[in-house]
Amino acid sequence: MGKIIAIANQKGGVGKTTTSVNLAASLGVLEKKVLLIDADPQANATSGLGIDVESVAYGTYQLLEHTKAAKEMIVKTSSPNVDLIPAHIDLVAIEIELVDQDEREYMMKKAIRDLKNDYDYILIDCAPSLGLLTLNALTSADSVMIPIQCEYFALEGLGKLLNTIKSVQKIHNPDLDIEGMVLTMYDSRLRLSNQVVEEVKNHFSEMVFDTIIQRNVRLSEAPSYGESIIKYDASSKGAANYLNLAHEVVVKNKETV
Repeated sequence: MGKIIAIANQKGGVGKTTTSVNLAASLGVLEKKVLLIDADPQANATSGLGIDVESVAYGTYQLLEHTKAAKEMIVKTSSPNVDLIPAHIDLVAIEIELVDQDEREYMMKKAIRDLKNDYDYILIDCAPSLGLLTLNALTSADSVMIPIQCEYFALEGLGKLLNTIKSVQKIHNPDLDIEGMVLTMYDSRLRLSNQVVEEVKNHFSEMVFDTIIQRNVRLSEAPSYGESIIKYDASSKGAANYLNLAHEVVVKNKETV
């Protein structure tokens, strides 16, 4: 039985998609079967895995509308062991279209429940908001991973996200767990980066992954080639960071199984 992990933070630019794409690719390298669901209308995870967004006929939009079976929307990627349910800009309309539906928060959960047996991990790249799309992801997930960038406003908005997670646990998904917090965009030369790491670890201790994702030029270049960092430059610091994170995730989940 696979584990569904939503990668969420309503703040933009914190490394959600970078983490989704590269964690998926790293888990694939560790011989885990992975499905990445792109639940962000910007569709960056889709293009980041080399899929032409304009050519997407079926994806997360149809998944949430229940117009097709989830298995029909899965596309193979060039990353070993990684499949994708892609997104398209039309996903923007889904929040308005679902608003009158009964059980609108459970649309994704119903659509993907049969896929759990086919994968070791299902990762959901969430939109940078706490709207209906993210709510669907949190309702269908077993746990949530929170990327936090090592910058001044890092903890701003985190309280809001944790409150949302609490209310999802209370109303929609009592089994939702926090997988952990991942510190991203770390620059060891900056005093501020080190202060943020210290503060997050003091506040949330056990919830923070040991692996810290460092700022890395190769990591920022990889998406423009439609490749994960593992494929683009396996010897880079970014690749080493994400492989370490994937290893931590695997070890952690063996302990809890």
